Amino acid sequence: MQGKRRNYVIVGVVLLTICNSALAHHGSAMYMKKAIVLKDVRVTKIMWQNPHTLVLFDAKDEKGNVVHWAAEAGSAGAIRLLGWNKYSLRPGDAITVYLWPSKFEGTAGRLEKIVLDDGRTLKDSDREDQGDINRY
Repeated sequence: MQGKRRNYVIVGVVLLTICNSALAHHGSAMYMKKAIVLKDVRVTKIMWQNPHTLVLFDAKDEKGNVVHWAAEAGSAGAIRLLGWNKYSLRPGDAITVYLWPSKFEGTAGRLEKIVLDDGRTLKDSDREDQGDINRY
């Protein structure tokens, strides 16, 4: 009987550890609280993957120099439900990017939405709070 109880305790500790890690992964502490807009951006690559899809793009800084950026979106399965597919963005596409910049890396951030040249919008979430509520 004592061995069974010990096994339940071990399983419980393992599950709590796994759950705690999963929750920690989705924190928003690494992103600024104010979103920025990057206009006249060119897609260089989309990495359709799990646990996060990455959109790589080039934008110009205030001096006109090209800067390479990376924007993290949700998983491929999650953003597919919002209308994305792996062909939604192609290298060379002109887009406008709305993202929360990273506090630690100057050219990375969490994607809010992308507006394509033709006006279509690809969102990372179906929430309408514009980041005012802690989403992650």
